[in-house]
Amino acid sequence: MAAASITFIGGGNMARSLIAGLIRQGTAPALIHVAEPVAELRQALADDFGVQTHDNAADAAAQGSVWLLAVKPQVLRGVCQSLQALAQQQQPLVVSIAAGITSTQLQRWLGGALPVVRAMPNTPALLGAGVTGLYATGAVNTQQHAQAEQVLASAGRTVWIDDEALMDSVTAVSGSGPAYVFLLAEAMEAAGIAQGLPAEAARTLVVQTLLGASRMLDEAGESPAELRRRVTSPNGTTQAAIESFQADGFERLVGKALRAAQQRGQELSAAND
Repeated sequence: MAAASITFIGGGNMARSLIAGLIRQGTAPALIHVAEPVAELRQALADDFGVQTHDNAADAAAQGSVWLLAVKPQVLRGVCQSLQALAQQQQPLVVSIAAGITSTQLQRWLGGALPVVRAMPNTPALLGAGVTGLYATGAVNTQQHAQAEQVLASAGRTVWIDDEALMDSVTAVSGSGPAYVFLLAEAMEAAGIAQGLPAEAARTLVVQTLLGASRMLDEAGESPAELRRRVTSPNGTTQAAIESFQADGFERLVGKALRAAQQRGQELSAAND
């Protein structure tokens, strides 16, 4: 597959992580263009990666056969409409990482039918340890599918979803998911300190516990339920904690929280239509 020229519309943290991953994988910096209105961010991208930077979205988009839309959902409509004529002329592959914005909306804002891939990466992408859910419209051909995969796989693993309606669930589970883990870490650390542990010790114990548990989930080849069962000795300390969680409706709370995130994604779509 020939290397594609890639334009990032927006040069924030997620774009930066994808650019770093692409260059690690061997993409030539000359093939990457970035539109970013903040001069300091443009300069940092040029200095750190050697990519081509622009203060105008149209100037950058004119250089790319793949457009990666990395701006906030609230401003995406205006950005797309400003690129409408160029999009219809060039017919680029459009990859959007904006939460809640549908492929139909993107195509309408860009002036007509275009190949669109929706992508939802998460913040561990900044370390190359992310996961991205992806959905491709029927207009995306085999080569473009591979191009989108190459871009997002530069930041971690990828999961393709066949039903676009499920992208809000992807957002709820993995896009927002790191914050749930951080909230758990925050609560565990505070509880350890409340029981008398020194703050530094509590932090180390929590961080390494979560890191180790995540590695076991990834590498052990067992379900979360089985791993939990193995560490829960009958009438032991772990069982006492698990029973306390469940008595307070832990699973119900998690389900409710993920539904709230999913619904917010749907609201973002409606609010920006």
